[in-house]
Amino acid sequence: MIPLSKPLLFRTAVPAHPSHASGVRRMVTAHLNLWRLSELLDNAVLATAELFANAVRHASSHPRDVITITLECTDRELRVTVADPSPMPPRPRAPDASAESGRGLSIVSALVDDWGTAPPDPHSNGKKVWFTLCTGGRA
Repeated sequence: MIPLSKPLLFRTAVPAHPSHASGVRRMVTAHLNLWRLSELLDNAVLATAELFANAVRHASSHPRDVITITLECTDRELRVTVADPSPMPPRPRAPDASAESGRGLSIVSALVDDWGTAPPDPHSNGKKVWFTLCTGGRA
């Protein structure tokens, strides 16, 4: 495949409200289709949706909070970052088959090649939770 001359990048800020989840899924789908990464589509959309849901549920405390979603694609990987206003790192839970929630990070971990957290950009609060998927040398 022909290497990219520079990484592909998309960033958007979304209100931290559950009603915006479907728009986040559509946005990720549209960009991965545009970037011809349809083989990553299902895992990327589901993992992003889980991180967005976690940010809304656990990291948003004010009606005007926003969550920033960044998609970056290089020759080697797709990296998705979800930044929220809470400085508290995510806490994966032990599996509980009877629980109605608490599986989000386990799902993300099962779908992606790598994931983790990062501090916020300078002059902002909160944290970033990211994941990567290998592009198979194609981007």
